[in-house]
Amino acid sequence: MYVEDQDSFLNAVCQVNADTYEPQQLLQAVQTIESRLGRQKTVEKGPRNVDLDILLHRNTIFDEENLSIPHKLMLEREFVLRPLCDLIPDESLPVSMKPGSFRKHLAVLPQSIPPLSSSTPFYPTLPPLTPLSSKRPTHVMAILNLTPDSFSDGGVHPSEPSSLLPIIRSMMASGATILDLGGQSTRPHAPEVPPDEELSRILPTIQLIRSMPEFANLALSVDTYRASVAAAAITAGTNIINDISAGNMDPEMLPTAAKLGCTIILMHMRGTPATMTKLTSYPDGLLPTVAAELQARVRAAEKAGIFRWRIMLDPGIGFAKNEAQNLELLRRLPELREWEGLHGFPWLVGTSRKGFIGKITGVKEASQRVWGTAATVAAAIQGGADMIRVHDVAQMAQMAKMADAIWRV
Repeated sequence: MYVEDQDSFLNAVCQVNADTYEPQQLLQAVQTIESRLGRQKTVEKGPRNVDLDILLHRNTIFDEENLSIPHKLMLEREFVLRPLCDLIPDESLPVSMKPGSFRKHLAVLPQSIPPLSSSTPFYPTLPPLTPLSSKRPTHVMAILNLTPDSFSDGGVHPSEPSSLLPIIRSMMASGATILDLGGQSTRPHAPEVPPDEELSRILPTIQLIRSMPEFANLALSVDTYRASVAAAAITAGTNIINDISAGNMDPEMLPTAAKLGCTIILMHMRGTPATMTKLTSYPDGLLPTVAAELQARVRAAEKAGIFRWRIMLDPGIGFAKNEAQNLELLRRLPELREWEGLHGFPWLVGTSRKGFIGKITGVKEASQRVWGTAATVAAAIQGGADMIRVHDVAQMAQMAKMADAIWRV
């Protein structure tokens, strides 16, 4: 029996190198960690501030009064099997025990009501993203390009940080919870600027925002593929790294993000902004290929030391995709979210004012593609997006609220 009337809690499974420990030695080490973390146990099988269990150890079967390995109750607990399946879904208990992979055992368990969800923190004063919760709200990420050459708003915003304050206040008042700052255009064939110049464009604004209490509940992300820029921005007060290359364009990006301990958005793209328009061939199918290439970036991020709960994904609408492929990704986003190896991650979708919208609607001026963008935002939310990246904050925040009312129930 369990105490069911308790507050929500976070549960995780981790894999550690403990091969040199015998079972009782490992138990003692775990209990020492619990003690150092201030564990207080008041009710048997009830709430406590920290609880570390040993699920598996090598291929050991061990059973004594104070310790059983494998853990006797692990196959009946969804909150154990679900995160375990993020690590080793196709492994199973030792041969002489209950057969079947952990994935199969999870599949036959009744799902919790409401469903359990993974949890991705991104800002201390805002609730974490819970992508498996059906009632989760859609977050609005407002775009603030501090560049002279971005495709739809290059040179629009003043370069003096204090002059940006009315714009930022308006974005926040309209419903933005995240502000995405960029100092390097990523439009097709955009020229690269030196890292120092990229930083000089964004750092004063980050510092100004973080000096003002009125923006205490506004998360900041930095739109960059350079590790040095990301590190400086996070140090100055940014919370999220938004990398269009998912670490491919700078080999130091993923190790840097791991050291910083921040949330990172891994977007699907091929090549660079200069070459991506020529890399739209997907002979094995768009969805299987995008999924496989994103899985590879997730594995690379984890290998670099980034925790799984610090990763967000982005299908990369408009990046190494043609018009038909952009539409297919929007149409099939629910499938992509459920793809093996990608399930449970939160997703950012950025379609705002993009070229394929202009081609379909006939609206040449990017800043006028509001209605076409609105349709893609609604499709993204219906498809399961946790966050939308937009230029027209007031209109898209209203669209998100309405879409949430329809689909997030």
